[in-house]
Amino acid sequence: MAGDEVTDVLVVGAGPTGLALACGLRLQGVGVRVIDRMRAPATTSRANFVHVRGSEVLDRLGALGDLPERSVRAMRITTYLGDRPMMRIRFGDPGLRTAAPPMVVSQALVEAELRRRLAELGVVPEWGAPLTGLVQDDGGVTAELGDGRTVRARWLVGCDGTGSAVRKAVGINAPGVRLSERFLLADLRLDWDLDRTGTSGWVHPTGMLGAMPMPDDEGRGDLWRLIAYDPGSAELEEPADGPEAAEAPRAADAYGRRSRLTEVQILDRFRTILPERTGRDVRVLGTEWLSEFTIHRRLADRYRHGRVLIAGDAAHAHAPFGGQGMLTGLGDAENLAWKLALVTRGRAADSLLDTYEAERRPLATDVLRGTANVTRINVATSPVGRFLRDQVLIRLFNRPWIQRWATFTTSQLWVSYWSGPLGVGAAERVAARIGRRTCVGDRVPNLDCTRTDGTPTCLHSELGGRWALLVPPSDGAAGAGPGDEPGAEPSGPVGEVPAGAGAGVAVEPTRLTRADGVAEAWLVRPDGHLAWRGTDAASAAPWLAGLLRTGRAR
Repeated sequence: MAGDEVTDVLVVGAGPTGLALACGLRLQGVGVRVIDRMRAPATTSRANFVHVRGSEVLDRLGALGDLPERSVRAMRITTYLGDRPMMRIRFGDPGLRTAAPPMVVSQALVEAELRRRLAELGVVPEWGAPLTGLVQDDGGVTAELGDGRTVRARWLVGCDGTGSAVRKAVGINAPGVRLSERFLLADLRLDWDLDRTGTSGWVHPTGMLGAMPMPDDEGRGDLWRLIAYDPGSAELEEPADGPEAAEAPRAADAYGRRSRLTEVQILDRFRTILPERTGRDVRVLGTEWLSEFTIHRRLADRYRHGRVLIAGDAAHAHAPFGGQGMLTGLGDAENLAWKLALVTRGRAADSLLDTYEAERRPLATDVLRGTANVTRINVATSPVGRFLRDQVLIRLFNRPWIQRWATFTTSQLWVSYWSGPLGVGAAERVAARIGRRTCVGDRVPNLDCTRTDGTPTCLHSELGGRWALLVPPSDGAAGAGPGDEPGAEPSGPVGEVPAGAGAGVAVEPTRLTRADGVAEAWLVRPDGHLAWRGTDAASAAPWLAGLLRTGRAR
């Protein structure tokens, strides 16, 4: 269409999912534009925990930066009944060879680091640019912006949150509910005798309360993120002091949406809740941010409509407990980025994009189920519910094996795509588990490896949007290609796309020698999952060519 601004992929939404997707696409040379309806980046956020898998994604994108140094390593959760500790859970690395640490850090800081990385890759988000409509055809998508401009893109991805304009524009249904449970949020500076090496939570008949130490650029060490279940605050929705009170400043969330309560009302509630539920003397020294929220549970019935896809909160929304929202969105972005890049550059069949939904939507279903269960536990109000929580579940979670399971589950290191179109059959999965072997579709640990020039390295640091071929030490001579004799000249690219599958451009994984002594070759996807395994590295080439041609491994 004449006059349209043109790009390969238009990303709608400059939150963590959209920014991570844009970084992943740019790492593979795809043209990207990012637009967002907000006039400026958010400086506050609900999300404030990045699990190990999220840190790994950021690291592979080159967007981890100094976040580990700026974060708080509060990896322990202590649950109290009044002033009596009832349960302690330690989070962290569950022994699965992780490449980056879990972090207590604001989503706003994560987004800032992603913007920094994206700028290095040549893209700056366009703020104050809401999507008002879109039209797609066989060749691409024409997006209409709020200022009258149009952008023509080969693909469009909606990463624009729970109220996604993209999802609504293409008619993707996202059934779900908005629950009545109200939670208050605040970043407050507090004077109290609470340990900052961990997160604390209190169970109380009037509702749960959580307190997490937050990174503090001022270095004062007194900034806390508080979350409180507070159904009683519904009675405060209308200020009671006449028309002037109606104009009192309202609290706002990270996206500028005004709360129904005023900032004064929320702060007053916390001044009451803190001593009531903790049994401690607490003095509020300052206020950084105040907000409220009710929980949305929603799952899109599909993730793609023609040349339009959705990711992150646009595809799934759930309670914030367990830090799963940003984590799941980052995983969506990395999974989609390498597939969309291959298709956009003519290196893979369009059907490869269908594996994005096939792999990621079942995970979102599991996350919604898990966060819904945690919410029910946290807001239990009946005598039976409180008894089960306070006397049964809390005691159960004091057991070490349960704590290891909780760390493993919330980290999402367990995520596997073995049952999807790029995975394996159930029989091979069972055999792999019996033999305690990594199965095709599983996440590959951050193995020690050696580059072809003899330099020691680690697997995850070599991905960054690339494939990696791990070969046994006996086949790992520098310069050797798959199937070549050690010391021979490389025979060519690993995965050449057959005629008819695209532009015929090669996909050449980074060749690494395994340091674990296992006499088997592995082909690892750009997102760190095992794509193929075999005893003959030369077999990786035809396998990858078939995958790119058909979009399926089996």
